[in-house]
Amino acid sequence: MIEALNLCKRFQDKKRGEVRAVDGVSFTCRAGEIYGLLGANGAGKTTTLRMLATILEPTEGTARLCGHDIVEHPERVRANCGFLSTATALYPRLAPIANGWNAAMDIAVRYPETHEAFLRRCHTAGQKKPTPLLLQYGEGDYNCLHQDLYGEHVFPLQVAILLSEPGEDFSGGEFVLTEQRPRMQSRPLVMDLRKGDALIFAVNQRPVKGVRGDYRVTMRHGVSRLHSGKRHTLGIIFHDAR
Repeated sequence: MIEALNLCKRFQDKKRGEVRAVDGVSFTCRAGEIYGLLGANGAGKTTTLRMLATILEPTEGTARLCGHDIVEHPERVRANCGFLSTATALYPRLAPIANGWNAAMDIAVRYPETHEAFLRRCHTAGQKKPTPLLLQYGEGDYNCLHQDLYGEHVFPLQVAILLSEPGEDFSGGEFVLTEQRPRMQSRPLVMDLRKGDALIFAVNQRPVKGVRGDYRVTMRHGVSRLHSGKRHTLGIIFHDAR
């Protein structure tokens, strides 16, 4: 059950002063019900949902999800809810970064504004197999250092989301990145991820600023051997495969 209790959210705007994005919202959504929030743009619908999902903290009031208070126990709320806004797509946010990387590395390829347009480019080149990954590792499993290159067209950034809690669901199984730098030894990076953390990293190469300008660093990633338990990961790769 979701119960909102006089939720309020105020922001300070340099031009308009105090803005009341949400002002005294209360409602109850019981198990099995579908509850809709209707209103014009700017009415506070998304702000209300972000408070319920503990992305924003209320200025006043509170809410309870599955009996957990969003202010007092936000971690318990996040373990029992999911929130997906139409304005949180990753590709449109990453494409400008990818284009900046290619410009810095003197690579002519540029990426379109929408993921749909980029997938059309992949499909024209024969890359038509979707590449989302849901990976499960058990005791003794590991993933060798590699790159997810599946064809001519490669989007240079990808995402890994850890779905299990280290120390509780599994032990070992660290996410490992390596940087292969020109005329230097490779450098390993071990990422300390918790359940629900998302890591955005390079598929193949990324630019690094040096004394004489930008140079390319080749990246690989993998997972160390799992000592116990089970480890689940969601992988998001933006290019399709042959």
